[in-house]
Amino acid sequence: MENILLIFICLGIGIGLQRVSAFPKNGYVALNQYVIYVALPAMTLFYIPKIELNASLLYPVLVPWIGFLVAFLFFYGLGKLFHWPKKLIGALILTAGLGNTSFVGFPLVKAFFGEPGLKAAILVDQPGTFVVLSTAGVFTATFFSSGAPSLRSILHKVALFPPFIAFVIAVGLLIFHVDFPDSFQGVCKQLGATVSAVALLSVGLQLKLGERSKHWGFLTLGLVFKLVLTPLLFVFLYRIVFPGSGLLVDVSLLEAAMPPMISGAILASNYGLKPKLSNLMVGIGIPVSLITVYLWYLLLI
Repeated sequence: MENILLIFICLGIGIGLQRVSAFPKNGYVALNQYVIYVALPAMTLFYIPKIELNASLLYPVLVPWIGFLVAFLFFYGLGKLFHWPKKLIGALILTAGLGNTSFVGFPLVKAFFGEPGLKAAILVDQPGTFVVLSTAGVFTATFFSSGAPSLRSILHKVALFPPFIAFVIAVGLLIFHVDFPDSFQGVCKQLGATVSAVALLSVGLQLKLGERSKHWGFLTLGLVFKLVLTPLLFVFLYRIVFPGSGLLVDVSLLEAAMPPMISGAILASNYGLKPKLSNLMVGIGIPVSLITVYLWYLLLI
């Protein structure tokens, strides 16, 4: 109960701080950097080396890859059929194809499954969502705005991203069955525990619903795809086609239902792909998802 309460309190604090003149308007930038450079790497270094390797790990890892591929095919197909502008297609792919598996996903997973669920959530986020964003996401943003990105630029972005560096180190420890000294593990655990509160504060600071957009129909389509159709797809895949059970599968299904990724919307905006629509996908998608994710939890778990 306290984890669910934490979600609403931190979001409320973030929204309230938007109206505090003494608080920096772009304060969320510093919070995001703290999560990316400190908290997420610490959480990765603590949890990944303790995972037991087996075939079931494919359930969480494949969620973002399959989700993005299906979103690409869905919106690109509709765009070609109805002659949508390239920038609109790109914006919908990036926002509806990438889930908020860390900033929103980690707190919700922790609320529903406790600390053990974070191990599975990290597998969805690190080798999944982050790598998709840094590779297929960058390619999509560049392709629908101008041309094709170079392989070198993509690899450079991936290699220098702090959570990815931590992920590579943690996987090395996992493969060789070693771990850090207990004292260092304790530090990583404490720093990683700050992810939920800080990430939710950042989300609250960025929630701006704004006025009704002229793209309201596309906004509705994008959110229905992300919050309803995507988790429905994975229910079909993970419960019927490749049936699985246990915490890994449960967390994977819940992560599939997460709202649009903030970084995906930022990427779309930076490349001029319908910035207003992209921001609305996040601004409306996150609060709506607090209801839809809970409903999926009741239906599936």
